[in-house]
Amino acid sequence: MQRTLVFLKPNAIQRRLVGTILSRFEQKGLKLVALKMVSVTLEQARDLYKEHIGKEFFNPLLDFITSGPVVASVFEGLNAVQICRNLVGNTDPSIASPGTIRGDYGITVRKNLLHASDSHESALREIKVFFDEEEIISYSSCTEEHL
Repeated sequence: MQRTLVFLKPNAIQRRLVGTILSRFEQKGLKLVALKMVSVTLEQARDLYKEHIGKEFFNPLLDFITSGPVVASVFEGLNAVQICRNLVGNTDPSIASPGTIRGDYGITVRKNLLHASDSHESALREIKVFFDEEEIISYSSCTEEHL
């Protein structure tokens, strides 16, 4: 089983899309193993987006991510990273496919509703930005044999 980070950005919370978005991952068959609402610190934001340091959108991204609460979650399942990326859709909502979260609800590339880890390695690093290991709950689901 693979784990991945998904967090809903401040505009997803402001637009009251938390339940709608999180349910898409659960409906796909991924198991929610951690969830919390947090205010992202500047240090956490820098750590999360360190691969973008020096890019023109880096500081505006930090300002946006720290502008209000986010909902951080960890989902678990077979190929969880790729499944989440497929559900999320292209970073640019104007070209994201209909049926993806960004394609259905996104408006702008800079404020694209949510973040999902782009690789297993990124997921391992990013999960640690928001969660201590004891906050991630391992449990058996009665549906696992059917997925």
